[in-house]
Amino acid sequence: MRVAVIGAGPSGLVTLKYLLSACDSLGCDPVEPILFESESSVGGTFAHRTYEDGELTTFSDFRPQDSDPDFLSTDRYVEYLNVYCTHFGLWEHLKLSTTVVSIRKNGNRSHIITYRQQDGPQTAEHECDAVAICTGLHVTPNIPNINGVDRVSKVFHSSEFKNRSQFGLGKTVLILGSGETAMDLGYLAMHSPIKRVLMSHRDGFLCAPKRIPDPVILPILGNKPDPNRLNVPVDSSSASLFDTAYVHRRLRDQMLLWHYYDIFIKSTLWLVGGSKYGMAQWIGGISDERYHAIFFNKSNKAMPYLSAPYRQERELSIVQRIRSSLIQVPLAETGGRHIDLAPWPTHFDEQGIVHFRSNNRPEFHRLKGQRIKPDVVIFATGYTQTFSFLSDDYPTPESLDTRSIWKSTNPSVAFIGFIRPSFGAIPPLSELQAQLWVVNLLRPALVPRPLSITDEPHYKLKMNNRSRIQYGVDHESYAYQLALDMGAATGFSQVLSRGWAYQTSKGRRNGGWYKLPLVWALGANFNTKFRLRGPWKWKGAEDVLVEELWATVERRGGFFGHVTLSGLPMAVFGCISLVLWVLEPVMNILGMLM
Repeated sequence: MRVAVIGAGPSGLVTLKYLLSACDSLGCDPVEPILFESESSVGGTFAHRTYEDGELTTFSDFRPQDSDPDFLSTDRYVEYLNVYCTHFGLWEHLKLSTTVVSIRKNGNRSHIITYRQQDGPQTAEHECDAVAICTGLHVTPNIPNINGVDRVSKVFHSSEFKNRSQFGLGKTVLILGSGETAMDLGYLAMHSPIKRVLMSHRDGFLCAPKRIPDPVILPILGNKPDPNRLNVPVDSSSASLFDTAYVHRRLRDQMLLWHYYDIFIKSTLWLVGGSKYGMAQWIGGISDERYHAIFFNKSNKAMPYLSAPYRQERELSIVQRIRSSLIQVPLAETGGRHIDLAPWPTHFDEQGIVHFRSNNRPEFHRLKGQRIKPDVVIFATGYTQTFSFLSDDYPTPESLDTRSIWKSTNPSVAFIGFIRPSFGAIPPLSELQAQLWVVNLLRPALVPRPLSITDEPHYKLKMNNRSRIQYGVDHESYAYQLALDMGAATGFSQVLSRGWAYQTSKGRRNGGWYKLPLVWALGANFNTKFRLRGPWKWKGAEDVLVEELWATVERRGGFFGHVTLSGLPMAVFGCISLVLWVLEPVMNILGMLM
């Protein structure tokens, strides 16, 4: 089978890798893959549309070096992707500096890809049996229309930002947006020779720490945080047992889990930091109705500067004084500097003065009456991906009905990486998407059960119709669903036997007999957990889980890491699922009688 992949970002490269390994792993005929990339190098947006200080993660079977931190910088990640290509022999299947002009159907069985190489005026065609689209090809900065913004002397999109020098000297900088990119830019601006920084938002945000917070108990006694302690990343902190694994379908499909975590997150944030809105966040909270549609903001370096004008006043209350004397996550010092949070602009007048929407929030009343004339405006408002190279009879990401990957009427066309997790990174989910699509494409008999549409709603975020992004998913639920679909979700008895076998092969002092089951139960849905069995079973999975990811679980530490994030949810939801399993036969009988 001939398969074309469009785009050499992480999603495209990992899809190509699984196409090449399908013959050995799935027992199918060899695949003839080819990858088209318009740029002259691999890496996609991380190589060509990024900025300093980004942080990223890796795939299941090609792990970071021992010297690497938990999150790789963008430069290191692009280096990682290049080595990934070498390790898995991808280079000879890449056509770099080659732009796809169009994709059209050739009858009902194949696709014709028309492409042009960068230095050649002539187009050429490639016929294939399936296509994996891993890029919009035309990624356009999303720039909302704001009247009069052209009156500002310097306006650009965050995609054009590369370093601090672009802020200028002694300037007033207005950042439009409140996502991770906006937060990163705000922090960089605060460490640049600027005059003032403002950040505009539409309906708030939830600032979450990149790592599990390490609160100080009884700071009133002079207790201090351990400066050498490096807590585990938040997106690998949750326990999967009874949260995604072994969850009764009735519990999974109800809102109880969401209600619990909404209360749990807000209560924990208030307990350790004094504000339910977010970590060290005293302003800019999301509206209550959006708790099921949150994209957590893990870039929290700018948050102390945003909160500074509001935090001091609220910390003077008796309740906050008592709370902070008993428990408190250390707060970063701002040196008297701050970032002004602002509502979304309505327009810029003839003098270039910005006017903000009246949202009746504290930030509006604080800025009301001030004449603010920005020198620099940066749109940190994301991107719009267009698929002008697809003919009209092809699906688009919005029309997909099977795991947000393909349309059931045309499974030969896949869209890999077109989801956005509420928490966690896209590349690991792209890897799972690629695994499922390749299995369904080449060996559908290995998919253990039909991919039911009834399994879709539980992992999708409930976005309102006004939201620009309509493809949000819960990372953990979505990852586990894809693993179930492939038959790659290991059961309790299976992981016990694998742990014992690993212990026997590695020696009794290794501890594999308990480490492997505990990583399976207490760890987040690391992709490597789903390489123990199933069509993409990998012999190195046990080593990664026992030696590398065990350390991640172990690092949680303490009451907040092991009790609140693991023990309490497992106890609550485990009991509920157990009761539902016991009562289900009775409920089924009653349903038949009614």
